[in-house]
Amino acid sequence: MKVAIAGAGAVGRSVATELLENGHEILLIDRNPRAIRSHAVPEAEWILADACELSALETAQLEQFDVVIAATGDDKANLVVSLLAKTEFGVDRTVARVNHPDNEWLFSGSWGVDIAVSTPRMMSALVEEAVTVGDLVRLFSLRGSNASLVELTMPEDSPYVGVRVGDVPWPRDAVLVAILRSKSVQVPEPDRSLESGDELLFVAAIDSERALEHLLAPSEHQGDPGEG
Repeated sequence: MKVAIAGAGAVGRSVATELLENGHEILLIDRNPRAIRSHAVPEAEWILADACELSALETAQLEQFDVVIAATGDDKANLVVSLLAKTEFGVDRTVARVNHPDNEWLFSGSWGVDIAVSTPRMMSALVEEAVTVGDLVRLFSLRGSNASLVELTMPEDSPYVGVRVGDVPWPRDAVLVAILRSKSVQVPEPDRSLESGDELLFVAAIDSERALEHLLAPSEHQGDPGEG
């Protein structure tokens, strides 16, 4: 996979290093000469240019890339890069860094953003995920599909403890993608039984989130209106 990263600061370089280790091709773009540290990520390609300028992205041949990551420290720049990548070059997937939480509402499909990554939101979600049992925790939203990656830890009194995955009447727009159990990842095969304390990861439509809570932890949500 070919990935272009706008912003070669600490965040951009760290992401580039991880992706290179996973076998992807990486291009780093930054307008600041001091950010061009090719020795830090020697396997990547580097361009000294302003990623907000159409001519720079044309030089980079952005249409050849599968993913564009807007990782600068400027929210306006990240929005412009995402929009250009989508509208001018037809890039399949854009990921944009949100630096200031007040700007998060802007990072949507209207600005060409498929996935917005907000560090404060992710940190709060991870804290909730670590301490919450029976409540659904939204880890991040998939902007282009009105769905989210969500987590729920099975309480001891769940009516589905000991029940096979294939026998659970899951909400229509919720897909169980993984079971985290005893520090290992379990594939949610139909014959695998659910256990108390399992951390269940779903890709779910927003309208199905409440239904998942009522299904798996009804005693925690007796007074809440359910959604099917």
